[in-house]
Amino acid sequence: MRFGELFCRSQEFRKTLEASRPRLYRVAYAWTHDAALADDLVQETLTKAWQKHDQLRDDKAQEAWLFSILTNCFRDNYRRLRETEDIDEIELPSEQNIEAEQIQSELIGRVRSAIGRLPTGQRQVVTLVDLEGFSYIEVSSILGVPCGTVMSRLCRARATLKNALLAEFEAAPQKLLRRIK
Repeated sequence: MRFGELFCRSQEFRKTLEASRPRLYRVAYAWTHDAALADDLVQETLTKAWQKHDQLRDDKAQEAWLFSILTNCFRDNYRRLRETEDIDEIELPSEQNIEAEQIQSELIGRVRSAIGRLPTGQRQVVTLVDLEGFSYIEVSSILGVPCGTVMSRLCRARATLKNALLAEFEAAPQKLLRRIK
């Protein structure tokens, strides 16, 4: 009976890990801006989670536990590559898309770029709270920092993003539409 319970729990855990992969990837990509590195971090996270799944005591905290593992994998990778600089890729809209898609793509690129210029701690907090919808307490446990630190980093990150995006908008030339007969 014990083996049967363990086998069922492992199958459920495997399904949960598979369901969590896209969300983990989105966060890892938001932190790294590198698809290959994000995929490696997610793979490492899932491997560690599978190896240590017997240490998880509360199934309700599984999601936060996975993101804590992702955070630790990201930190380990950052420590290994500390001497390199974080460079964002520039995304240019293609000429074949319609104008609305170009504007949306440009806006997404500017926001990603602005998030990428944030310090690592602020970038992590913004992606977890604003993009992934975690509560301050969950982010606090995921990153291993006090809740007040999460709130102050989020406040500073939002203010920095607002100022950076407003400055880009004011600096960009305004496109005027003209009526042609």
